[in-house]
Amino acid sequence: MDKFFLEIPTLKRKTEALEYLQEHIKFGSNLNGTGGMDKCLKSLSYEEWFNELEKRKDVVYLKKINRCESKTFFLIRESDNKIVGMVNVRYNIPPELIKNDVSHIGYGIRPSERRKGYAKLLLYLALLEEAKVGENKILVDCDVDNIASNKTILALGGKLERTGDYLLDDCVTNFYTIDAANAIKTYANTYKNAILSNKIQK
Repeated sequence: MDKFFLEIPTLKRKTEALEYLQEHIKFGSNLNGTGGMDKCLKSLSYEEWFNELEKRKDVVYLKKINRCESKTFFLIRESDNKIVGMVNVRYNIPPELIKNDVSHIGYGIRPSERRKGYAKLLLYLALLEEAKVGENKILVDCDVDNIASNKTILALGGKLERTGDYLLDDCVTNFYTIDAANAIKTYANTYKNAILSNKIQK
């Protein structure tokens, strides 16, 4: 069984990270869970994006730019040290941002690595991260026509709260809530041999 771990982005991963972005362009696929790294395709350098991540560790700065606390991770497969996905985990989200459709988790798997069950694993790992900071009722969203993502969220116990226009984008979206504690308990045995928890890099 392949093993995986979450890794905080570093400058050393620049080439691989940019290749991750370019693969989405090649496949004509949307980018999700990048923590803004998709801007490296247009207006930012990788270094500028990385520096912004560092600045967002400061709560005062976050309030200034009206953002919530978050962490961005690469999902790394141990066997080939490859970035197979990305996830952005948000927490302590102010009520006004929740009302503006800011969800707790954004995640994505690179096109060439899909349909292997990695999305479920990545969402599970994201729920573990949420639980570490005391979050349990987790809001997750996805486009209504993204069948795979809807199935992934439902598999982790997602309950459909509503369907409506996404204020941050021009699309119709399903909004789910997940009980993190219940999902973690349900899938603990399923993923215990796939996760290198001791390698999660902070």
